[in-house]
Amino acid sequence: MKVARVHPANHPLTGSVLCARDKSLSHRAAILAALAQGTTKVSGFSFCEDCLSTLSCLRQFGVRIETYPDVGKVVVESGGWKELTEPEDVLYAGNSGTTARLLCGVASWIEGLTIITGDASLRRRPMRRVIEPLSLTGIQIGGRDNDRFLPVFIRGKYPLAPFEYHLPVASAQVKSALLLAALGANAPSCVREPFASRDHTENMLSYLGIRLEREPGRIVIHPFAKPLKAKDFSLPGDISSAAFLAAAALMVPDSRIYIQDVGLNPTRSGFLECVSRMGGQIKIHNLREEFGERRGDLEVAFSSLHGISIGKEIIPSLIDEVPILSVLATQAQGVTSISGAEELRVKECDRLRAIYLGLKTLGAKVEERNDGLVIEGPVKLRGGRVESFGDHRIAMSFAVAGLIAREAVEIVDVDCVKISYPEFFDHLQLLGCKRTEFYESEEEGEKNCL
Repeated sequence: MKVARVHPANHPLTGSVLCARDKSLSHRAAILAALAQGTTKVSGFSFCEDCLSTLSCLRQFGVRIETYPDVGKVVVESGGWKELTEPEDVLYAGNSGTTARLLCGVASWIEGLTIITGDASLRRRPMRRVIEPLSLTGIQIGGRDNDRFLPVFIRGKYPLAPFEYHLPVASAQVKSALLLAALGANAPSCVREPFASRDHTENMLSYLGIRLEREPGRIVIHPFAKPLKAKDFSLPGDISSAAFLAAAALMVPDSRIYIQDVGLNPTRSGFLECVSRMGGQIKIHNLREEFGERRGDLEVAFSSLHGISIGKEIIPSLIDEVPILSVLATQAQGVTSISGAEELRVKECDRLRAIYLGLKTLGAKVEERNDGLVIEGPVKLRGGRVESFGDHRIAMSFAVAGLIAREAVEIVDVDCVKISYPEFFDHLQLLGCKRTEFYESEEEGEKNCL
């Protein structure tokens, strides 16, 4: 198991980096390209482990996919949604909840049997939230432990029954699974959500010509009316990945960095809103839009921060950034409270618990609550050894914490970073964080200290 030892930054972070490509958009671009007739070129594809899981599963539906990781491109050739076929083997989604849940929606109208499973972590994540609404379409669908977990089976058929469903919790993955299933119905379906979650699926479906009626909290989607024609996608960078670099620059004195080509979808920009409220200096340059998705460049500078209240209404737009916001809060003057974030307990790990344990180890003033955290700052974090619990966002958050601690911070199990941001440590080094060591065992770590 790989351990990273991150030493405190001894000089400002400076320079420019091209943001890691957007994982959420990459999943969706590949899936929608598989539904379209013809050849789709996806540039700016994220070659993280999660997105590679999606490509692997799509190939089992009969889709032809060529990858060009050196140039960040994927080429998808498909006969269209009518040509997708029953897989010959179990689909393996790895650690990717997006892969598992969205493909449940697609498999609903593919004739035959689809079985989806994942790694040990993914097999502990909730699936009933997808299984129950998809059963409204008239298909046979179920999972392990009374429909709670993977493996999940779907016995698909076409056409599906239309449905109306009100999501009890805002979830882009569940919403997207339902929208994808609704494409195979014989009449329009309606999905409602309590708060706005990321709307990438809606934007990309509209781009491909699917008819959607959208208003706050409600989406009516019309089924396939004719073959979808392939259209190319050029994907922006991932705001959730950029958040780690931005946080580092906000906390390391005298830093100023530029993060190029970041996705700035309003349903994903909660991190930027919270940083602005905390007094953080982030400027947006070169703002533009493609297939309904905003993108631009970020200029981030060291800032004096103050605590804020982060409530449930904004959590869906920053659900992946809560760990790094919690690290930022340790350096902010006053109290930062995070509430309405109970969804974090059913991510790759119990992220609220993982954040709390790690911050306590490093000497932060932090209180754990059922649905969030209360953090008081500023506190000069001490060095120490923390667990990532195999969660990529926990690992990266504590790597950033190491830059502003008194002594080195060791993060156990950093290979999980490859799940979403394989270039993370390379990008930190590019910006000036050159004091990071890696080792495979405690014995080697002790030797490196000498």
